[in-house]
Amino acid sequence: MTTRVYYGLLFAVVLLFRLCHRDIVWVEEGYPLAAAAEMLRGKVLYSEVWFDKPPLFAVFYLLWGAIAGWPLRVAGALYVLLSAWAIGRLARHAWSEREERFAAALTAFSLTFGIPAAVMVIGPDLMLIPIQAAAVLAAWRRQAFSAGLLAGIGMLVNGKMLILLPAMIVFRPLWFAGFLAPQLVLLPVASAYWLQVWSWGAMYSRDTFVANPAIEGLQRTLNWMGFHAAIVIGAAWALWEEPAKRRWLLWIVCALVAVTAGLRFSPRYYFLLLPPLVILAARGLATGKRWVLLLLFLIPLIRFGPRYLELAQGKSNEWRDLAMERDSRAAAQLLQGPGDLFVWGYRPEIYAISGKPAATRFLDSQPLTGVLADRHLIESRVSAPDLAKLNRAELITTNPEWIVDGLGPYNPRLAITEYLDLRDWLQGYTQFGRTPGTVVYRRRTSP
Repeated sequence: MTTRVYYGLLFAVVLLFRLCHRDIVWVEEGYPLAAAAEMLRGKVLYSEVWFDKPPLFAVFYLLWGAIAGWPLRVAGALYVLLSAWAIGRLARHAWSEREERFAAALTAFSLTFGIPAAVMVIGPDLMLIPIQAAAVLAAWRRQAFSAGLLAGIGMLVNGKMLILLPAMIVFRPLWFAGFLAPQLVLLPVASAYWLQVWSWGAMYSRDTFVANPAIEGLQRTLNWMGFHAAIVIGAAWALWEEPAKRRWLLWIVCALVAVTAGLRFSPRYYFLLLPPLVILAARGLATGKRWVLLLLFLIPLIRFGPRYLELAQGKSNEWRDLAMERDSRAAAQLLQGPGDLFVWGYRPEIYAISGKPAATRFLDSQPLTGVLADRHLIESRVSAPDLAKLNRAELITTNPEWIVDGLGPYNPRLAITEYLDLRDWLQGYTQFGRTPGTVVYRRRTSP
């Protein structure tokens, strides 16, 4: 079988699984979909759209017109293929074509059989997989400018690339020139970009909701290693015999540090560990007792394989993790008629599902309440009170046709009606309808 046919078969299998999620919009992909849609309407990221992630996360969703449904799933399958190819090429550089094929298959498998909200979403951590693999390959080949350019592009995808840089740096002027070049595109919005991505991101990292990060991190990491036992054990076998251990260990350590950044240990953060471990596991599969490792792949297959069957049979209504997505679809059904929209809460999928334009530059209420979305359904502790008050003063200068409060029904203390400085503004709106998780308001009269 030729390499081209091999990757074609991988793509077909991955696409088949991802199309099972065709009619679902996970909240983590609703955010870039909403931001990209506003960019297509002519708005500028950061100055006219508040976006607390690096720009390429939203820009990437422009490639298929920020459309949910099957275009989103085809794009996801193509990105998994790109990740598999990039990691496979690095494995081939380190060893041979046999390791390349193992590495590509392991990548596709790992990005298919996992927690759906993580593996289905083309998020910053997943997006960094092929970029860091390509940057490391360029660095190992001593291609200084290419390595720096790829690392710089990675910074526009995910700030954690900064932690991964030691694994891909080449101490030559060309590397630094390549790294700095992509950052120049942000000069026109440098101040807003710094506030929304780096300043807000630093506050987010400092203010974790995890009570005991050390214990939580150890527990989740051990759970991840157990769930991915085939990859971890295969990588350990290869690492034991690999003569150039230092470069692999450096990469793995950098990835582990990146996983711990923010002290939250979300499943998608562990994607940063996949490239070095998958490449080493491919070597382990090529040289070790394959049947033992192949049996261990039954763990994720048995855990998540049946969920694809449930989707194919139309049983997604039974999934608890899609309860809010179903509620968002119900809210979008209420938004009949013309007019723009403002969503209170972290419910950006309502923009994507309804197709309505954003009435303000705020796609969610985090910068308006100062309460981070990782806790705002159950807590009301404010992390950025001054910034939130300033942003609410801006909000009341706008006149959305529709307002959807997607937070108040879950946490009444953070309902939009609870803010004294918004009450006069809300007098211009009347309750239009509601769902179990939203309250929909419509403007009484034209401004």
